[in-house]
Amino acid sequence: MNTEDYRKEIDVIDDKLIELFKQRMDVAAKIADYKKNNNLPILDAQREREKIAAVMEKAPEDYRDYASLLYSLIFELSRSYQNRLNGPKNELPSRIKDAIEKTPALFPEYASVACQGAEGSNSQIACDKLFRNANIMYLSNFDAVFSSIEKGLCRYGVIPVENSNAGTVNSVYDLMMHHHFNIVRSIRIKIDHNLLANPGTKISDIKEIYSHEQAISQCSDYLASLKNVRIIPCENTAIAAKMVALSGRKDIAALASRNAMKYYELECLKESVQNTDNNYTRFVCISKELEIYPGANRTSLMLTLPHEQGALYKLLSKFYALGINLNKLESRPLPGREFEFMFYFDLDTPVYSPRLLQLLGELPGACEDFSYLGSYSEVI
Repeated sequence: MNTEDYRKEIDVIDDKLIELFKQRMDVAAKIADYKKNNNLPILDAQREREKIAAVMEKAPEDYRDYASLLYSLIFELSRSYQNRLNGPKNELPSRIKDAIEKTPALFPEYASVACQGAEGSNSQIACDKLFRNANIMYLSNFDAVFSSIEKGLCRYGVIPVENSNAGTVNSVYDLMMHHHFNIVRSIRIKIDHNLLANPGTKISDIKEIYSHEQAISQCSDYLASLKNVRIIPCENTAIAAKMVALSGRKDIAALASRNAMKYYELECLKESVQNTDNNYTRFVCISKELEIYPGANRTSLMLTLPHEQGALYKLLSKFYALGINLNKLESRPLPGREFEFMFYFDLDTPVYSPRLLQLLGELPGACEDFSYLGSYSEVI
């Protein structure tokens, strides 16, 4: 026999498997109807554990792990189908549909917006790209930005969440666990860090360089080439530029944008000192109210899972079973809980997809804590 003969043999087996799979899902539908009529939960964890144990006992030893994985996926598909037949057990899909209907067709051009930092910051650049004319309120830290949204002091806030070179802004993800907000849009902007100083300063004069820790990380190669220079983190790149300008000193410099150079009348001693030209930062625009504008094709979630074996795998299998693409997974440790984490997900799928609404209807019951952070589009 050759490869083609073996493939024909597999085709015959697959035809039988498809028919058996259909029969199994038909029975699952009957079980779903029984559970609905008797007010029983879709998930029967004990039954699934017993079934997996029985499958592994029956399977040949070489195939036991594979059989366990196969049936775990079959169980997930069965539960997903039963959930779809019985409808969601929470109001989130309805909230999303309601937000889609009530949100205006166009993203606002004018708004009050909270940003961390000062004039000339990258947050301000992101804000100016998102809004035609924003009334920006500058705040000292990211916590204050979140709080201003919750208290209704500003309609929107703009905060950085990740950089293509330095990675995630961990402090922002940690704050997400403590605030209530909705993401309404995101944007990626190219970041250029420049060595800025007061007029008349030479690079050889520099003894201290100030900037945000992310900027310092993104410019690590250049900074390592400087000798006897102290690198000092501060709250924001624009604040660093402002501090240098106000000091009047000619022995300090800042890593900041060219916008900051213009605002604070500094000179550029060395331009584009970041490690790579492919340096982008992603910002999200947040609001207190759930707003879903036309074209929303990304959804963000935040959740915690039971601290047990296979919990993350079971969750990811839901995405796989429904054909939903996951383009970001971030984890952050939960304060006071040893080796337990909050997981942040970005899903690459239109908010109008019935599969996404089905997933969002199922997830709250599969997690210890669950937060839907919004559906939105990204501006490039």
